[in-house]
Amino acid sequence: MNNISSETKLTIGYIVIAFAFSVAMRMIWVYQFSGYESFMFNGQFMINTNDGYYWAEGARDILSGISHDNDGSPINSAPSGLTALFAYILPFSFESIIFYMPVVLSSLVVVPIILIAKALKNLELGFIAALLASIAWSYYNRTMVGYYDTDMLNIVLPMFLLWSIIWAIQTNKDIYLLITALDILVYRWWYPQSYALEFSFFGLILFYALVFDRKNLYNYKLLAIMMFAMLNIDGFIRFPIVIGLFYVFKREKTQKYIYHILATSILAFLATGGFNPILAQLKGYVFKDAISVAKDGLNLHFYSVMQTVREAGQIPFETFANRISGHTVTFVLSVLGYIYLSYKHRIMLFGLPMIGLGFLALVGGLRFTIYAVPVLAFGVSFLITELSLKMPTKRLKYLSMIALTLAILYPNYKHIESYRVPTVFNSDEVEVLDKLKSIADREDYVVSWWDYGYPLRYYSDVKTLVDGGKHSGSVNFPVSFMLNNSQEISAKMARLDVEYTERAFIVAEKNRDLNELQKIKLFTNIEEMTKEYGLDDTNDFLLSLETDIKLPNKTRDIYFYLPYKMLNIFPTVNVFSNLNLMNGEKGKAQFFFISRNFKESKDAIELGKGVSLNKLDNTLMIGKEKVALRRVVNTFYDKNLKLQKNIRLTDFSAPLSLIFMADYETFLVVDEDTYNSLYIQLMVLEEYDKTLFEKIIANPHAKVYKLKI
Repeated sequence: MNNISSETKLTIGYIVIAFAFSVAMRMIWVYQFSGYESFMFNGQFMINTNDGYYWAEGARDILSGISHDNDGSPINSAPSGLTALFAYILPFSFESIIFYMPVVLSSLVVVPIILIAKALKNLELGFIAALLASIAWSYYNRTMVGYYDTDMLNIVLPMFLLWSIIWAIQTNKDIYLLITALDILVYRWWYPQSYALEFSFFGLILFYALVFDRKNLYNYKLLAIMMFAMLNIDGFIRFPIVIGLFYVFKREKTQKYIYHILATSILAFLATGGFNPILAQLKGYVFKDAISVAKDGLNLHFYSVMQTVREAGQIPFETFANRISGHTVTFVLSVLGYIYLSYKHRIMLFGLPMIGLGFLALVGGLRFTIYAVPVLAFGVSFLITELSLKMPTKRLKYLSMIALTLAILYPNYKHIESYRVPTVFNSDEVEVLDKLKSIADREDYVVSWWDYGYPLRYYSDVKTLVDGGKHSGSVNFPVSFMLNNSQEISAKMARLDVEYTERAFIVAEKNRDLNELQKIKLFTNIEEMTKEYGLDDTNDFLLSLETDIKLPNKTRDIYFYLPYKMLNIFPTVNVFSNLNLMNGEKGKAQFFFISRNFKESKDAIELGKGVSLNKLDNTLMIGKEKVALRRVVNTFYDKNLKLQKNIRLTDFSAPLSLIFMADYETFLVVDEDTYNSLYIQLMVLEEYDKTLFEKIIANPHAKVYKLKI
C-alpha cells in the first residue's frame, strides 16, 4: 500500500463509499417489504419487471441443460449467460441472485464516473456526480432491487466507454485503443441495441479529429478499431479482428497504412448493414405509426404496439427533468453546469451522445431519460465544487459541498422512499402458474396478453403466442380477438393460431434456413388462414368462424390464463382486434368502465367520472344522460373461495350491464359485446361452455381454463 499514491487511495475510497451508498439506497425497498409474504414465493422475493423473466428463463435452461427448439428461451443471451454463471459459482439461491443482481451491477456506474473525474483532476466532482447519478429517478427506477433487466449494465458500459474514449484522447496511449474496442464488444454482447450510441461516439470522435486534431494518427487508429468492433457481425468474429488490429497498430511500420485501415473499416461497416439497425430503432421509437401495414400479400393493417407502451410515449417536461436529475431546479443547474464544465474541459463534450439520447425521451418516451443521468450529474456537481472553492476557509468549503450535495440528493431519496413498486405477480398468482407447470406439457401453449408472456414461460415452463419481445400488431391481433370474442369463436381462433404457429416452425426446420423462416413469417398467421380457407378478404374469414369450419388437427393442449389484473388493461387489449384488417379502419369503441373508488348514498352510488347508479330504478347516469341497464350482476366468493353470482335481468333491450365484484370492491359497466367476451365470461363470471373449456385452476387472482377442441 505504501507504493500507492494518495490520489489513487482517494479514488478507491470515493468509489467504495459511492458504491456502498448506491447499494444502501436500493436496499430501502427490501426494508420496506421485509416479511411481506405477498411479494415472496418459496420464501424468496420475486422480481418486479416482466422482462426479467425472459432472462431468468434462459439462465434456468442453461443451468438445467434443457431447452427445446422454438421455445424462445434466450440461452445464448448475455444476461442469461452471466446470471447462470453467478448462480453456478455463488452460494446463493437462483431467486436471490436475479433479485439482487441489479443492485450490485448497476452500482458499478460510480466507477467510470469517478475515473472520468480523475482525468479532470477533480475527484470531488466525480464523487458527488456518482452519488447523484446512482440514485437519480430514472436510473434508480430501472436498476432498483428486483429490476432484473439489461438496464443493470446499460448505463455502466457506455460510461466505461466514455471513460476510455476520454483517456484515449487525453493520453494517446495504445492500451486505451484496446479498452475502447473491448468495451464496445462487451456492450454489444450485453445489449445489441447499443449500435446507435456506439456510432454516435464514433461520429463525434471523427468530427473532433477532422476539425481539431487532423494530423494526429492516433485518432484514426481509435476510429478504425472502434469501427471494426462495431461491425454488425458476430462478436466471435469481431473479437479476433480487434485483437489483431491492436497488435498491428503497435508496430511502427504500419503507421503509414492507418488511413487505408480506417477506410476499410468504414466499407466493412456499410457492407454489414451500416445504418439499418439505427434506422430501425428510430422507426420504432420516434417515427411511430398507429397502424402498421404488411407490405406483401393482402396488405393487412395492424395496430402498432408502440402506441400502447407507456415507455414509448411522450412525457411532460417536468417528468423529463425529474427523471434525469430528481428536480426541475437540479436539472436546469445540471444543464448549465455541463455547459460550464465543457467550456472548462472540452473533453467532456464527448458525453453529448448520451445527453442526446436522453433528450430523445421528449419524443421517444421516458425510457431514454436514463442515458442523460450520469453525464448531466457532472454538471450540477461541477457547480457545487466550483462554488465550494469560493469559500474563504477549508471548513466552509467542505461544509458547503456537503450541504449542496445533500440538497440535490434529497429529492431523489424521497422518490426512492415513496417508489414502492410491487412485484410482477403476487404469491397467489404465482401459485396458479406453479400448479399449471405440473399440469401442462412444455410443448403446450398458454393464451394470455403479452404482458404476462415471460412470467408464464418462466413459472409454468410452457409456450406462449405473445410475450414482451413478440408483440407486434400481427401476433397481438389473434390473442386480442380471442379475449374479446364469444367463447366459440375464441376457441376456434386459439386452435388455429397455435397450430399455424407450430406449422411455421416445422416448415422452417425442414428447410433449415433462417431466410426461409423469415419468408414464412412474412405472411402472418391470420393471412395464411384467410388464404387456406379459400377467401380473399380477412373480414370474411373472421365471419366464417361463426360457422362450423374444419379446424386443424390438435397437436398439443392450449390453456387460457386470465388474471384479475387484466381488467386494468382490457380496453387496450381490445384495440388490437377492434380493427378492419383490410383497410385499417377502427371499429366502434367498446364501452368499458371500471370503478374502484366509489361513494354510496341512500339512493345512488357515485362511480366517478360523471357516472352514477340510481339504486331505486337500476339506471345509470352517464353525464346528463340516463341509461337503462340490461342486467345487474353481483359476484362474491364463499368461504371455500368458490365464485357465487346473482344475475338480474332488468331491461333486455338496454345496451349496458353493470357488474359488482364485491370481494374486489370493483364496479364494471360494459356493453353487450364486452359482457359476452371470453375474458369477462370466464374470468369475471366463470360462465364457461363446458363443451369448449375445462376449468383447471381458479383463485380470486387468476383463473386457468383448458381448451377441449
